[in-house]
Amino acid sequence: MTATDQKSTKVTCDNCGTKNRVPAVAQGVPRCAKCSTPLRWVVDANDEEFHAVADESSLPVLVDVWAPWCGPCRMVSPALEKLAGELAGRLKLVKVNADDNPEVSRRFEVQAIPTLVLLDHGEVADKQIGALPEHQLRSWLEPRLPASAS
Repeated sequence: MTATDQKSTKVTCDNCGTKNRVPAVAQGVPRCAKCSTPLRWVVDANDEEFHAVADESSLPVLVDVWAPWCGPCRMVSPALEKLAGELAGRLKLVKVNADDNPEVSRRFEVQAIPTLVLLDHGEVADKQIGALPEHQLRSWLEPRLPASAS
């Protein structure tokens, strides 16, 4: 078992309030242990674990390439987290710090941050550079995602 296999995040179910552990790597859609509602799936990943966390995901993955010193990155992050909750079961958000993970930045030819890359089974489906307001992010994302949680 690798460190990525053991890595998890505590997520509170928006439906019933139950606290759940959501693993960084899992098959299918993470669901609440009590009510089976799809859970928000947000994972921090580095160069070494990116393939397992993002490329092998059964859900579309929104990769947020950001940096802690970047003002626009800090502005867009809450909107991305909110959308990850609203689109639970349809999307996995993977956050990658560009400063610490040059391989991911190189792979997606990141020249400005924030850069958002939408992956479908490890393949780039679309890319968005720069910070957008939440409603524009939603308008960009929703048509590119499956209709509902599987």
